[in-house]
Formats: sequence, structure tokens, C-alpha cells
Amino acid sequence: MPLQGNKKKVDVIDKVLEACYQYNKDALFVMSLMHQYEERGSLSKKQLEGLIAKARKVPDMPVGWLAAVEAIILKMPTRDKTPIDLTKNTETDPYDKWIGQCEAILEKYPAHKRVVYFETLLKQRKPFSLIEQQELEKFYRLLIEGKK
Repeated sequence: MPLQGNKKKVDVIDKVLEACYQYNKDALFVMSLMHQYEERGSLSKKQLEGLIAKARKVPDMPVGWLAAVEAIILKMPTRDKTPIDLTKNTETDPYDKWIGQCEAILEKYPAHKRVVYFETLLKQRKPFSLIEQQELEKFYRLLIEGKK
């Protein structure tokens, strides 16, 4: 056992693996976990979850060991491997919404200089201040939604 300062560090995962092995010496899963733990010095979150499931079936397994391994599992990060949907990001882009509003206004009022200016800013992806956003919203409400 490795020493850490003056205190000895207890390897709970090793003890749980050993207890599971002693309970059923033919369990290939436990043997493969033991081998990997000896080789790498750690197990993945999923492997530890599988170990806990096996360890719960051992009749004389100390509850404290199970709790310690569960605490280790809870500390580990959960990796989400679902693919990222890139279409969601483009749909929620506020620039697209504002450009749509500008185009709707300019369709009915093509000479509206302020909205032409806003459209130019938006298409160049330049900063669009909160005051400008509110102004565009106001124009849209008055000129487009008010005409419906």
C-alpha cells in the first residue's frame, strides 16, 4: 500500500475487487476488472458501476466499502457522448431574427434609412447594441405587426 504522509491510504476499490473475487473465483468480469486495475491503477465510471452491481450480490460485503466506491463514482464526471446538433445553434441566432425583421420592414418600406443601416450592421455581424435592438423591435411592431 502506498504511503501518503504519515497516514496509510486504504484502497477500497482493491478490497471490493478482492472480496468479489473470493465470493466467485470464476467471474470473468471481476477478473478482468482486477487485471485492468492492476495494469492502469484505475477503473472507468461504468466499470465501477458494474463492480458495485456485482458487489451488492456478495453476502458479507461491508456496507462502508460499497458506500466508499459509490462516493468515488459520484465524484467522477459523466461524459455525454451524444452528437451535438448544430442546427439548434443556428435557429436560435438572434442575428437571423433581426435580419428577418429588417427584410420584412424593407419589403414594405424600402427607403427606410434606419432599417437599411440596421440590416447592413447585421449582415456584417457587427455589434448590435441593446438600444438598436429595441429600436428595430419597435419599428417592426409599428410597421409590420400594426398593419396586419
